[in-house]
This record gives sequence, C-alpha cells and structure tokens, in this order.
Amino acid sequence: QVQLVESGGGLVQAGGSLRLSCAASRNIYSIDIMGWYRQPPGKQRELVATITSGGRTNYADSVKGRSTISRDNAKNTVYLQMDSLRPEDTAVYYCHARVAIMGNYWGQGTQVTVSS
Repeated sequence: QVQLVESGGGLVQAGGSLRLSCAASRNIYSIDIMGWYRQPPGKQRELVATITSGGRTNYADSVKGRSTISRDNAKNTVYLQMDSLRPEDTAVYYCHARVAIMGNYWGQGTQVTVSS
C-alpha cells in the first residue's frame, strides 16, 4: 500500500507559478514511475508529467517547457513546478505512483485554478 498526499494547489493569476508536492507514505526510491495527472472541468484525466526511479522524465506537450517534475527520495516526495500558468491549466491535479507487482495508486487531488 502507498498513500499519496498532494499539496500546493490554489488560485493564481495567469503567468504565475505554483509548486505541487506529493508526499508518499513509504520510501519512493524503488517506485517504478511517479507522476502527475490532471482533470480539467468536464474533461477526462490526462497526463501532465512522469518521472522514473532512474530520473527519466516525460511531459505532456501542453506543459513542456513550462513545468518541471522532480523527486526527492530522502523526503519521499515528488514535486511539480509549474510556471507561466494559463487558464487552461485549471484542473484538479492528481499524484500517481506505479509500484511493481502492487499496482497503481492515486492521491486525492489538489485544485489548481488559474485566473485570466
């Protein structure tokens, strides 16, 4: 079992920045992939960014160049730094972890609202 708790969401003006945090209940150094997904109002959940246990990152085209995913294994935490935010970035952001054999885990989500 892995519990994931997101924090750092909020209301920000367009062009602003936010850093989301995802704290895991266990050591993350061996978790295959951790990442962030988002669900805009009335839309399906979509990938934002992922990071492997080896540090390889992947980003959705919509956030590439504006967002950075990182992980701090010592703190069991994954971060998503988002810059140059746009109104279309408004969504509930979810942390995800894929653990070998055990499966997929999700956090409860944190709301990000970008005003124009």
